[in-house]
Amino acid sequence: MPRDIDPPTIQRDFVLKALSEGKRLDGRLPLEMREIELEFGAELGCCQCRLGKTAVLAQVTATIVKPRDDRPYEGFLLINSEISPMASTAYENGRSSEDELLITRMLEKSIRRTEAVDREALCIIAGDKVWQLRLTLHFLSDSGNLLDCASLASMAALRHFRKPEIEVIGDEVIIHSPEERAPVPLSMHHVPLCVTFAYFENLPPILDPTHLEESLCTGTLSITLNAQREICVLSKAGGSALAASEMMGVIRVGVDRVRQMVATVDKALEKDRSIRVIEVR
Repeated sequence: MPRDIDPPTIQRDFVLKALSEGKRLDGRLPLEMREIELEFGAELGCCQCRLGKTAVLAQVTATIVKPRDDRPYEGFLLINSEISPMASTAYENGRSSEDELLITRMLEKSIRRTEAVDREALCIIAGDKVWQLRLTLHFLSDSGNLLDCASLASMAALRHFRKPEIEVIGDEVIIHSPEERAPVPLSMHHVPLCVTFAYFENLPPILDPTHLEESLCTGTLSITLNAQREICVLSKAGGSALAASEMMGVIRVGVDRVRQMVATVDKALEKDRSIRVIEVR
């Protein structure tokens, strides 16, 4: 991510020598991810994801609005992000960094354009009222690979979110409180998640780079995949060209890691549901 300050030469040489021996400073293997921690808030649709020391908070909210005239049956999904100096001193308040724009653009392509959320299921009254979802991301700590952490937080928050149960009588829309009727989960087509690889000259790629590894790499490759082995988005920044065999190799690794991440999200959601059931009783 931020690369405004280059690491000292001795540190650079040490890291590159370790990578050439298949070792990383945090003890991971080259294609090993950091531990994922998901914590859900008391409010539905709030999720904090930690990938090592990198942390992102995702919040989903919903309001009722009028649909577009050319798409009367579709609701909206808006994605907003904010990287403050809290995440890193490289960022400034009130000024969008290049990293923030790249992350938001990648998430737009990964989540909204691949129709992860069924926007037609957000329709209440065609041409008059639809749900507008707003996914807001707060980047709390940047210890490398903000994109993958934000992707995990976003999908976990969307799956955790429940919209109020509604009843339509004529042109009147009645919104029921959670105490009256159980909120309804979002209808989702698939769960796209991002995996990022960092490349170094004459060295094999590494998965889930730290802040230091990002500052030393010659290029990155971010792939958004789902558990069905579908490639949703592929973005390469810098570095030399990759052969087809190399590309297929990282995609195979990515598919395996995405399946593991989906299982982690499923387990965290199930645990949260169990806790909420106990609290209600």
